[in-house]
Amino acid sequence: MTFIEHLRAAEAAHQSRLCVGLDPEPSRFPGEWQNDARRIFEFCAAIADATADLVLSFKPQIAYFAAHRAEDQLEALMHHLRTRHPQVPVILDAKRGDIGSTAEQYAKEAFERYQADAVTLSPFMGFDSVEPYLRHPGKGAFLLCRTSNPGGDDLQNQTLASVPGEPRLYEHVARLAQGPWNLNGQLGLVVGATYPAEIERVREIAPTLPLLIPGVGAQGGDAKATVKAGWRPNGPIVVNSSRAILYASSGADFAQAARRVAEQTRLALL
Repeated sequence: MTFIEHLRAAEAAHQSRLCVGLDPEPSRFPGEWQNDARRIFEFCAAIADATADLVLSFKPQIAYFAAHRAEDQLEALMHHLRTRHPQVPVILDAKRGDIGSTAEQYAKEAFERYQADAVTLSPFMGFDSVEPYLRHPGKGAFLLCRTSNPGGDDLQNQTLASVPGEPRLYEHVARLAQGPWNLNGQLGLVVGATYPAEIERVREIAPTLPLLIPGVGAQGGDAKATVKAGWRPNGPIVVNSSRAILYASSGADFAQAARRVAEQTRLALL
């Protein structure tokens, strides 16, 4: 099963467009776990076990593990997700972007060490920074396109005078991903929920690519506007929420509270 097929199967089985981002911050852990980085695996596994039947994907953010020297816990978490919840594809949020042999190593990190189903990438060093990931059959790669941070305008919203029609950079990335770069049907795009009009523009350019859409929840993206702009019958969306779900409660009921918020968000995205 390819990543796209895996994603579509999870969407249908769970009636969900929700992705839960696993961004563990020990300073926000509940009770006696607070500030204890040794609990990262336990915390993330509890959230995953509580929400797995409500989501179409999980998205661990690698920096939250690496910052605490917890790569071994990320490996354990990825194994847990694969064995306990194999129906849910896992996107490793790494935003890698390098060329040649370095990109090959990053691809091995994502797909062989961590056994991720897909990875996030920065495309701004060109196709040779993306191509090594496409050598892994069945795996997916989401290219940063129109991100939700204010500084995204610095580059992504600039026009390209050297390209016919002078598209904005994010539009050009979307065209490349929908067209010549998508050699094996493995690519998707990252578009922030805080820009619904631009989600719609990306969807016009890339009608069939999966869109990974962060920013719903704590970042203020509107769920209904996001679905209207991005979801199409042949164009799935993966709408990520992290903090609003992970830290729904600071008490012993944190996993149950996470489930409640995940269910509310899942329903809002239908």
